[in-house]
Parts: sequence; structure tokens; C-alpha cells
Amino acid sequence: MKRRRFLPFAAAAAATVAAASAHAQAPPRPFRIGITTIASPENTTTSKLMSDRLRELGHVEGKTFVLDVVYLAGKPEGYGDGARTLVGRGADVLLALGPEIALKAALQASGTVPVVMAAFDFDPAARGYVKSLARPEGRITGIFVQQIELAVKRAQLAKQAVPDLTAATIFWDDASRDQLQATEATARELGVELLSVNLQGRPYDYEAALAAVPPASRQMLLVPNSPVFFFDRARLGEFTLEHRLPAIFAWREWVLAGGLMSYGPAYDTMIRRITDYTDRLARGAKPAELPIEQPTRFELVINLKTAKALGLTLPPALLARADEVIE
Repeated sequence: MKRRRFLPFAAAAAATVAAASAHAQAPPRPFRIGITTIASPENTTTSKLMSDRLRELGHVEGKTFVLDVVYLAGKPEGYGDGARTLVGRGADVLLALGPEIALKAALQASGTVPVVMAAFDFDPAARGYVKSLARPEGRITGIFVQQIELAVKRAQLAKQAVPDLTAATIFWDDASRDQLQATEATARELGVELLSVNLQGRPYDYEAALAAVPPASRQMLLVPNSPVFFFDRARLGEFTLEHRLPAIFAWREWVLAGGLMSYGPAYDTMIRRITDYTDRLARGAKPAELPIEQPTRFELVINLKTAKALGLTLPPALLARADEVIE
């Protein structure tokens, strides 16, 4: 009798052990990285840069990580829906790349999912998103690029490129308002009359914007950092060449598209660093424990082919300072 009473218990225990063993052997779910990007699939290198870096760090796509990307195709009003979509698909981390609206969307989409930001157009500490850059003390970490300071430097470089510069134009939009104000102040110090042209209503009508600019103010065009301007980099490169406009931009990618010059951090380096943060979260780190990083190296890139096409002779001292000269 005792033996018969023991057998069901033994069978149940064996089944429990077998189930536990099967569960233990199940492969872990890949770490899901959610990205909402202003780009379109054919107009971005971000996903490839991230995938390449994750593989360098020992990850295997589909096994240890999944990149889940929502493309906005130049429409920043879609950040909110994009972030909610990614959370609904089980994102383990959300990447907020670029404007403040991207970070707001990520935070509103979930109250718990960690956020890795690349704050290109705003100061996250000054706006109250983190306690400090050294100690975020929340679920946000990542990179902060001080575009206001870079806007000042770009205005100074514009004057160095064209020493007799007396008037210039800046295109700006809602995402680049702070850079506009910094550029205006610097232009006054340099004795340059700056005409500001506000771009609204996407897609931006650059032809109409330029039509409002008198010839005297076309000596130099300044284009600050903005997600829409970045998305339009090929259009802007062609536009400045077609209208023979010397122009300075925020990223090297504009110069590759035909712009005259740029000053700012290397975009591919920024994406690699963002990926490093994501890797650390995937391995168990907490965002609050990861200080927000600021780049310390900035590139001056000059397209000498464009300068020649514009009939512009750049000062030798400026060319000597350039980190890259495209010929």
C-alpha cells in the first residue's frame, strides 16, 4: 500500500523535473532594441552602424539582439506613434535619437522601459530630464551634443571661410531655434548681418525660402542641426550647388552630399557610442548608473570640389585646419 501511494508522487516529481529542465534549456529571448528614426529605409546608415557595432561586441542578430525600427520618412510628428508601436512590440530599450520630441515620445510611451538618447538639439539636464549628466538618476542615459556651442563655432568658421563676409542667411526650424539664437548673437559680434528664414510645413520648400533672400545675404548659408534638415541632406547639398551658395552644415554627411563645409562630431562615432550604451543595458547595467557622455572631438570637413565649383578660394589656414578635405 505504501508503495502504491508513493508512485503517483514520484511520477509527478519526475514530470516537474523534466519540465524545469526543458524550461532551463529554452534559449533566452533576444534583447529588443526599439528605434524611431526620422529617416526612411533607403536614407539611413543608423541601423547598419548599430548592427555592425553590436556584432563587434559579440552579439548575434536574431539570437542576442533584434533591431526594431520605425521609419518616419522625414515626418517628426510621428515620433509618438512610433514609440508606442515599439513598446507594444516588446522593446527592452528605446533609442531617442536627435530632437527633444523623440525623447518625450519615448518617455510617454512607457513608464518603465529604459531610454538611450542622443540629445543633438537640446540640453537634457537644463530641460529637467536628468538630474545631472554625471548622475542621471532615472531611466535615461546616452549622449548629449552641445549644438549651441557648435552653432557659435560654425558662424565663426563661416567668417573664416569668407573673410570679407558682411551678410549671411540662416535656415532654421522649430528643432533648431536655440541654435538660431546663438548664431544671431555670434553674427553680431562678427559684424555680419544675419537674415533668418524659418522653414515650416513639410516637405520644406527651400526654393521659396531662398526666393525671400536678397542677393547680398547669399554670401553664406548656415544650416543648423535639425532632424528634417538631416533627412533632407541630399536635397540641400544639391540645392546649394545649384544656387551657388557657400554653406556650412552640422554634419559631414551634408558635405558628402555636396555642401561646402561642416563642423561637428562624427555621426558614425556617435551611433557607435549609443550602441555601446545599449550593449551595457543588455548585459544588465542600469541607466541611472551610466553617466551621460559628451563628445570631445569635432571635425571640420571641407568639400574642395564644391569650393571650386562655386569659384570660392578658401584661405590656406582654414584648409590646413580641416580634419578632412574632399577633393
